[in-house]
Amino acid sequence: MTEMRITHDLAEVHPSARAHVTIGIFDGVHRGHRRLLNRMITAAHTDGHIAAAITFDPHPANVLGYEPLPMLTTISERARLMDALGLDWLVVLPFTSEMAQTPAEEFVHSLIQHLHLAALWGGPDLAFGRDRQGDIPFLRRMGEERDFSVYVVEPVVWDGSTVNSSRIRAALAAGDVAQAAGCLGRPYRLTGTVVHGRGLGRRIGIPTANLELPPYRLVPCRGVYACWASLAGDIYPAVTNVGIRPTFAGQSLVTEVHLLDFEADLYGQRLALDFIARLRDERSFPTLNTLVEQIQADIAQSRTVLASLRSPE
Repeated sequence: MTEMRITHDLAEVHPSARAHVTIGIFDGVHRGHRRLLNRMITAAHTDGHIAAAITFDPHPANVLGYEPLPMLTTISERARLMDALGLDWLVVLPFTSEMAQTPAEEFVHSLIQHLHLAALWGGPDLAFGRDRQGDIPFLRRMGEERDFSVYVVEPVVWDGSTVNSSRIRAALAAGDVAQAAGCLGRPYRLTGTVVHGRGLGRRIGIPTANLELPPYRLVPCRGVYACWASLAGDIYPAVTNVGIRPTFAGQSLVTEVHLLDFEADLYGQRLALDFIARLRDERSFPTLNTLVEQIQADIAQSRTVLASLRSPE
């Protein structure tokens, strides 16, 4: 399987064959996204064509005046997940106010010109271009005129409801990392750089690594979680606290992790956390001793939860 190529300009794509294309944000690359991508990639390669996805950065909501959405994945994380599926091209277009005003017909013409469009794929609610003109009926009419097919892939339904990025965000906002994992098809992952904190964990004999996360990254709601921590190719059981550390009169939200059975300097290293289970709410404790006792109980509970599961590869 060839490595996926990434570009930020349609004019830089020089396909060796006609292309099957899908358009979207693909935040999370969840089970619904993967169903769509897998079917498109299989169909494209069966026909001797290439498979391409077009996404946008930043998220359109950030440009159109809406409240910025907390993101489930960064662009680089989405690229890695799509590459693993066998996608040939990922086109990451800068989303601007000018692009928001681009008529759907003009955008499709650019796909025909640069990607030699053979087929356009999407879900039932696919719509793009100015005033969301480019919906499925519009695209099918244009496809008949310009010799490309339009394929609609139905969304995935899991646990009684449609899988989508909004549902996953809501689950994480409620701390329901199990529901998020069911929709994603994998545990929710946060990746960041370990930075210096206040050294509070070391003071009480339970050192923690503080994670600096990318902007607009969605963090599960405040609480204590059992996680798998990935560091330099190795995987460790871990307990993660998301919160403000009220026992120490903290005010800013932090994500701090204690790696079990691990002793080394982590500062400056990249650490990934897979959230497996929520253990409890964050709360204030009257003394440091009662806090330490609770953390020790959290560690024991995390060991039990994680021992019942295989660590990720």
